Amino acid sequence: MAAKKNKNVTSGKVIYNGSIVRGIVVLAVSEVDGVASEKNGGNRLSSKDDVKLVFSDDKNVEVDVTVSVRYGFYIPDVAYNIQQSVKHNVETMSDYKIKNVDVHVVDVLFDEKDYE
Repeated sequence: MAAKKNKNVTSGKVIYNGSIVRGIVVLAVSEVDGVASEKNGGNRLSSKDDVKLVFSDDKNVEVDVTVSVRYGFYIPDVAYNIQQSVKHNVETMSDYKIKNVDVHVVDVLFDEKDYE
């Protein structure tokens, strides 16, 4: 049995907009346990300055992320998990390879219940 070919499909290329890759990075960071989000004290990834991307001609991307961490989490572990999550998500969801992920932790946020 021969496979049918769709005559309406033409070959082409896929081009990723920088905002698509940025969205993947934001999603990857928000999945990491210990990163402060809207639900638990403020979303540090709300401004464009919190995720910076540098693209190179050879499909590599450098990522610079600024986050807040929730109180009680070991900051080096959270930063490492962010790096791994960003690398995995970007490389599986796009054609880009991660050159490096720099994580800047600028704040530790406390829950209100910690003050009671």
